[in-house]
Amino acid sequence: MGQLTASFFDHIDDIDSKHWDSLGCCDNTYYTPEFFKAFELAHDDIEFKYIIIFRGDEAIAFANTQIVTISIETITKNIKISDTIKRNINNFFNKNSPRILFCGNVFLSGEYGTFLKKGEDKEETFKAIADAVKELYKPNRTLNAIFIKDFKQESLYITNSLRCYDYIPMKVEPNMIIYLKEEWTSFDDYKNALKSKYRVKANKADSTSKSLKAKLFTPECIERYKDQLQALYENTISNSNFNAQVLNLNTYTHLKAFFGDKFIVKGYFSDDKLVGYLSAMVNQDNLDAHFIGLDYSLNKSHAIYPRILNDYVRLGIEHGSKRINLGRTASEIKSTLGALPEDLTCYIRHRKTIQNQLMKPFIKNVQIKSYKQHQPFKENSSTKKEAKTAS
Repeated sequence: MGQLTASFFDHIDDIDSKHWDSLGCCDNTYYTPEFFKAFELAHDDIEFKYIIIFRGDEAIAFANTQIVTISIETITKNIKISDTIKRNINNFFNKNSPRILFCGNVFLSGEYGTFLKKGEDKEETFKAIADAVKELYKPNRTLNAIFIKDFKQESLYITNSLRCYDYIPMKVEPNMIIYLKEEWTSFDDYKNALKSKYRVKANKADSTSKSLKAKLFTPECIERYKDQLQALYENTISNSNFNAQVLNLNTYTHLKAFFGDKFIVKGYFSDDKLVGYLSAMVNQDNLDAHFIGLDYSLNKSHAIYPRILNDYVRLGIEHGSKRINLGRTASEIKSTLGALPEDLTCYIRHRKTIQNQLMKPFIKNVQIKSYKQHQPFKENSSTKKEAKTAS
């Protein structure tokens, strides 16, 4: 079959178009050179590195990595461990800001870090990626840890080979997925499939937010309101459980230029003031929620966040999507719209062997946040198959 070799690229433009053609990955928006370039152009504070695995001259796998600096207290702030363990972890890293190599897109929640070409031996090819990541971090003495993210349950038979490289598996908050039915051609159709109590909730979100003026943003709008968008986004992530890196919203300018109507930014105005926004990407059969931003001081009175969630459902239906990925966090409220959890596993290891062994008991004590999973659909509107798919 031929030996596998790895090549490393510092910039996405350094990768020849024939390699993208060979991989056959560009049907997925998140594995296109344009998508990676949008983030690269907007973040000169991040060190990007791209890996291609070759069999002979043929590209058969791809991985993207970023090196970022994160405060250790940001990492431990909201994870469910005892105060004593949290204090020990902070002291273990001397309350410094570790430099972490991420394999996977640090700005996305989901399995968007590695691509394996169809027809290849997945376990063999993934091990070649793991070897390449090791080749990246071994000589880099400024790195503290490596984080390989986020893998679905069905991928674990491939990715569990990372245990042989002394990585520690760690469950993270699930993505929350709404599975849309073909017969739902309008938001009313979707609401009619809800039990009464949840339909009332959806209607209340719309009625409470009716004073908001919603507007789909053009490239010019994104540029005009970029500072306000950035402020609303940073206001929101300050309340999140974990945020590895702050997104520079210049990324939106580039994504809109590259992807046009497939990349959506929708703003919400109160008395001509921007008080919230959503962003989303149409990717194959999916509508993927990206970052949002909102003014929390007006959230209760104007139901900004519940309206955003309703509008994600509307957008998914309008674009004929089969699934809406609402992302991580706020799992319970998302489940009231019918979202089901998609479990995700990450792998982490310290660059140094001794520190990695010391870190293992801390990681094993990490627990994801529990929440109540609602069942908002009428019995004839949900199927066992869908529930099984998302479990």
